Parts: sequence; structure tokens; C-alpha cells
Amino acid sequence: MTDRSLETVTILGATGSIGRQTLDVLARNPERYRVLGLTAGHRWRELAEHCLTWRPPFAALADEQAAEALRNHLREAGSHTQVLAGHAGVAEVAALQEADTVVAAIVGAAGVRPTLAAVEAGKKILLANKETLVVTGALFMEAVKRHGATLLPVDSEHNAIFQCLPAEGVGPGVRRLLLTASGGPFRGWTREQLTAVTPEQAVCHPNWDMGPKISVDSATLMNKGLEYIEACWLFDVAPQRIEVVIHPQSVVHSMVEYLDGSVLAQMGTPDMRTPIACALSWPERIESGASRLDFATLSSLDFQAPDNDAFPCLGLARQAMEEGGAATAVLNAANEEAVAAFLDRRLGFNAIGAVVEETLQRTPSSRCADVDAVMDVDARARDLARSLIREWAC
Repeated sequence: MTDRSLETVTILGATGSIGRQTLDVLARNPERYRVLGLTAGHRWRELAEHCLTWRPPFAALADEQAAEALRNHLREAGSHTQVLAGHAGVAEVAALQEADTVVAAIVGAAGVRPTLAAVEAGKKILLANKETLVVTGALFMEAVKRHGATLLPVDSEHNAIFQCLPAEGVGPGVRRLLLTASGGPFRGWTREQLTAVTPEQAVCHPNWDMGPKISVDSATLMNKGLEYIEACWLFDVAPQRIEVVIHPQSVVHSMVEYLDGSVLAQMGTPDMRTPIACALSWPERIESGASRLDFATLSSLDFQAPDNDAFPCLGLARQAMEEGGAATAVLNAANEEAVAAFLDRRLGFNAIGAVVEETLQRTPSSRCADVDAVMDVDARARDLARSLIREWAC
């Protein structure tokens, strides 16, 4: 039986970077939280370790063979965790009635339906899966309102803006939102220099500990483009009121500028456990494990405009958001396919943006009435992107 004196937490994507860091924060606050459910895609051995450590009543793997392997392993270990299988099983764990909080940390469009399942169950959602809003946009935000769910941002930039805004959100006194970006490992490189970039170079982010896909997105600035789209929906602001600024130190995580000229910034060391802890405990504060910011050692805080010529993905994201309809879903689908091909050494670094741009140009941007229609657009965009990747393969 679940101890109802503790807040119950389900983590979607427990074997990923955000999932692991969430578990670290929970471990530092055992008097407040209990793990109810854990899900993953196919990495059953890692999920098994989490299950044996945390003893959640429920676990799920999207890969059914992996789920069977997990089930057998836990049975032999004497675990009583119930293992569900397939995408339906992941969605079922996402919507568990006993859950107070659901951390949505599945990377990519694969996180859309499980996150929506948690929304439809009226849960408190800690959103780390930016693609959910990029792909479904208005449909997702309407579902949040309709089902009375609570949405708290975990991405460091959006969490920073959340902390800097007044309680009523973006009101008439707010002039603009400023999203900061580190610039990734290739800040200052020319487009010509980027031609020979390898996957090993692209996943070595100078400041943040992230998974390979998000690290590549940071290197192309697509991650900031996706965050730009997410911010439009999260804070209900027009694209023109959001600006991206390069900040190499990753100390200022984002800012809000007010009409009187004041700018409020949220600062801290580059550690995702800080926004995770903030969202978990809001409006209170808990220990995150992140190191304290030492102002005496800060030599400078630098800011500059992004280089849209060398890094066109940010501009493509802006274009898709302004176009509306399903354009942002097309953008995300093409990017996911292109990044996967780059990591598999089937596509060059600069070709990631080219695949996204060509897919956007060749896919009509229709408005979608429901999530099924959006996912149909997603599938068609992926087919086109894969075709382009085959044409442009290394």
C-alpha cells in the first residue's frame, strides 16, 4: 500500500538524464516523496536497477520484449513491482489514479501520448518533454485546462522564466521573455568549420549533462528553437515577445523584461536538479544537490546574439511557429529523424538543418483537429525526412 503521507511521483522516462536526476533529488528528500511508477523505452536493465532500489508498485516499458525481460528479472529478484508492456502500458502508468505528480521526461514525440494521458487524469505535470508542446501546441494546452491538470516547467529556461514572472503570469507589465542559450560546443564556429563535426564532438556539451539527442539539438541550436516554441505555449505569448540570447557561462538561465526597464533573471549553476527540485516542491523549496553559485569566482557574464547563418535551426523553429498549423510538428519530426541519422553517421552535421528546412517546405501546414491527426502529419514528415536522408547520406 502507498503511504499517503508522502507525495507520490511517477517518472516517465526514468532511465534518461532527467529521469535519473529526478531520482537523485527524490533520494535527497525521502521524507516528502515516494516513487509510484517508473517507465522507459527499452532499457530494461537500467529500469530494473531503479525498480529494485525504489520498489515502485508499477513499471512499464514501451518495448514489449524488454518488458517481459524486466518482468522475469524482477520476479527472480523477489520484487513485487507490476510490469506493464507496450505504449498502452506506459500510458496506463502515466495516468495512475494514486499519482500526485508525473514527471514527463520521455525524449521526443514518443512522450506525447503518455504525457497527454497524465493530463487527462488531471495530474500535476512536471514537463521536461518539450516536444509534447512543440508537436501538439494548442491541443495540449486546451487539454490541461479541460482536465484541471497543473503544468510546471522543468526545462531550465522555462523554469527560470516561471520563477521570474508574477503569480498571474505574463501580464501587461511584461515587455518580453529572454531565453538564454549556451551556444553549445561550437559557439563561434563558421558554417564551413561545422561541415566535419562528428557525433562525438556534438554530444560533448560544455556546461550541461544531457542525453545524446538533446546534446546534438543544443549543438545545432534546435534545442533553443524547440524551447522558443514551448515558451510561446507555456506562457501564452506571441512569438515576437520572445528573444533568444547566447550566454556561454549558463549561469543566467533566462530572464523577464518588464515595461519599466527592470529585468529579472534566475541564476544558478548549470545543474538540472535545480529546476527539477523547484518544480517538485513549488511553492516551497527543497534540497536539490546542486552546488551553490560562487559569485567570487565568476569572472564575467557574457551575452551575444545567435549566429543564424551558421546555425539555421533556430530560425527554422521561429518560421514554423509563425506559420502555425502543424508546422512545428513537421519541424520536430524531421529534426528527430535527421539527428538520429547524424548520430548513426549517415548524415552530416550541417545537413540536419537542410533536412528540416526541405521537409518544412514540402509538407503542407494544415491545422489538426485532434492528436491523431497531428501524429499522422508527424508520420508523413518522418517518411519524407527519411527519404531526404537517404538521398543526402554520407
